[in-house]
Order: sequence, then C-alpha cells, then structure tokens
Amino acid sequence: MLRQDINELLTQTGPGTAMGDLFRQYWIPALLADELPEPGCPPVRVKLLSERMIAFRDSDGRYGLMDEFCAHRGASLWFGNNEAGGLRCAYHGWKYDVTGQCIEVPSEPDNSSFCTKVKLTAYPLIRVGDVLWTYMGDPATQPDPPEFEWVTVPSEQTYTSKRWQESNWLQALEGGIDSSHVSWLHSDGLKNDPLFKGSKGNEYNLNDMRPFFEVVESDGGLLVGVRRNAEEGHYYWRITPWVMPAFTMVPPRGDHPVHGHFWVPIDDENCWVFTFDYLPTRAITPAELQAMKDGRGVHNEYVPGTFRPLQNKDNDYLMDRDAQRRGETFSGIRGIAMQDASLQESMGPIVDRTKERLVSADSGIIKARRRLVQAAQELRDDRTVPPGVDTTHHRIRSVSIVLPKEESFLESCRDALTATPGVRQTSV
Repeated sequence: MLRQDINELLTQTGPGTAMGDLFRQYWIPALLADELPEPGCPPVRVKLLSERMIAFRDSDGRYGLMDEFCAHRGASLWFGNNEAGGLRCAYHGWKYDVTGQCIEVPSEPDNSSFCTKVKLTAYPLIRVGDVLWTYMGDPATQPDPPEFEWVTVPSEQTYTSKRWQESNWLQALEGGIDSSHVSWLHSDGLKNDPLFKGSKGNEYNLNDMRPFFEVVESDGGLLVGVRRNAEEGHYYWRITPWVMPAFTMVPPRGDHPVHGHFWVPIDDENCWVFTFDYLPTRAITPAELQAMKDGRGVHNEYVPGTFRPLQNKDNDYLMDRDAQRRGETFSGIRGIAMQDASLQESMGPIVDRTKERLVSADSGIIKARRRLVQAAQELRDDRTVPPGVDTTHHRIRSVSIVLPKEESFLESCRDALTATPGVRQTSV
C-alpha cells in the first residue's frame, strides 16, 4: 500500500511537479529519427511531460523542438510551412528558427526590431543512435548526451520502435522491473516467439514459478536480481538494470538480441514506450529485423499511420478466449508487448496504489519507488544531481547466467554488467 500523496508525487510529471522536475534533469527520448527524415520535412507534434510542442528539421538539417503554438494568436505551428531557415506559421506568416526565436513578422515595417523580442520556449533536440533526444531542464545544468549501448553500436546492430501506451508512466515502468510475471503472462512467448524461443533459460523460467528476488542499489538506479532453480547445486539468475528515471533492460536469452525500454511520460495518463533490440558484437539478421518489424519479441503492430498499437483497449486487445482456453496463450492476448500493455492499461490511467498489496517478489518495485521519491526530494532540497544523469551510469548491461548456489550474483557478474564495446553479452 502506498500513501496517496506519494502516489501523486510519483505519477505527476507536468511543469512544476517534483517528478516533472526530476525528469527534466535527463536527456529523454522525444521521437524516432525517422520521424524527421530529411531537411525541410513536415513538422511533427510532440507531447512530453504534459508540454505540447512541435519538432521540425530546418532546411540546413538542424533539429528544433519548441512550443507548438505561435506567439501571435496561438495557432498550432503544425500547420506551418518549413521554409529556408525556419518554420512559418500558416495564419499570419510569423517565422521561427530551431531555437524558438522569431525571425520574421511580415506585417511589421522593414526596420522593426519587434521579432527580436519574441521567442518561444524551446529545448535542444539531438540525434543519438536512431532516436532524437531532448533535455527540458535548466540549460546551465545540461548533461552530456546519452551513452546507452543500444544507441552507440553501429546502426546494423540495433532497432528501435515506439508505441503509445494509455497509462501513467510508472505502472508501465514497473512492469519492466517485475520479472515474476514472465513465467505466467509470457509463457507462450518463451516457447514460440522467434526472438525468445530456444534459450535454455526459458526452461528455468517455466519450471520454477516462485522466483527469489535480490535487489541492490547501483550508481544509476537498481540491479534487480531474480533467482530460479537450475541444475543441482546451481541457480539461474536474470539481472535487470534500472537506470533512473525510466530505462530498463531485459536480460538476454541465448544468442537473441538484447532488448529493453525507455518509458517517457506524455502526460499523467499516457506514456511513450521506446523499445529497442540490439547486439553488442554482431548485426541483426534480416530474419530478426523482419520479426521486430512484424511486432514480435517486445515490439508490436500498429494502427496504420499511427504509433497506437493495433491491439488496444477499444478492441479489447483482440483477445482470443478460445486460444486462452486451449492453452495457446495464458492471457488470450497475442504478443509479449501487448500482453504487458493490456494489463497495465486495465489498471486505469493511474493506479490507486492505496489499495494494492505487495509481496516479496515486488521488492524491485518498492525500492524503485523509494529511490525516485528520494531523488526528487533531494533535488528540491539542495539540487543534488540524481542517479542516472552521469553517462557512466549508462554503460550497463543486463545478464542471464547460471551460477553455483554459493556465489553472489553481484560479485560474479560485475564485469558482465558493464557494457564493454566488442565484448559479447553474458546470456543463457
């Protein structure tokens, strides 16, 4: 059970809120790079942390992210013309550059300096990997760009998708920390999904339904260690890193790509889920890439022309009761991503955590909430830089491994948990 005031602190991310201020200390994913594919392409609406913005790429290829609405009459700049050096409002022709600075007001005399006094709120927008990232905090404390391994490997070794999830960011993130549900909800995926099946670790997942959790703090957040029985005298460990505020990496399975998520608040009742697959030492094969594009693994299918999942709450996620009854899927929902999303959205836009009853398998969730609250409070009290801002905290990997029962997962996997270019991940 969680106090209502703490639940509100954790879930509210708009301007001026404690958690909103915390998110504004980090570079966060804003768009896929493919959404602004070339100089002069059409602008894109963006909503993050309850702020409505417009993203565009000017004629020189520079990226911009600024207030969606023209300073003149408040018309949306999404209707604007992306012209030489800036975005021109369709209503009265006011023009803005990528910094939000107004550079032309056609109705003013040629010698007027009026436009120099008009500037929209704007944030930096940079490309790292196949993602466009923004920093929405104080420019004086802007950190170095992200260095997560998934966005620093060669392009042929990584793939990223995104989807709209109709729930608060926290209940989505907590699903990424919770490994105990995998043996139930995703049991069909462990057996049949082309990006999961065939791993020896799947057998341990399916044969031991009572995992033991050991959660330790890391410099950037948490390491959530989950232990299941393996062969005599051994345990199977799956170690999930959480890097604050919203990055999780799922432990790998065999030679399959490593995958994970970045959970980004749109507003208090919706979030973007940026989902990635990558390999540290080899290219993604054409078959693997096609499976990802087809919505397999941790990806999904879409309503055409949108980032809304094809399976959504309006069609009951295309639930198949017959398949559930036959045991083909435990939940009746097709696909790992939408199995998670369907249940997280079913909780409502924001869970009433005053009614929940947590157990020992929820220890990762409990500690993550505590670290978030602590970081938000310390930021407000004395401007302490929160965990996960330092790029050294990004150089981390997830691990799946079989160890003798007497060995500590933390000591045995210290090197494997560090992202080392050119070194294969540790995986069972």
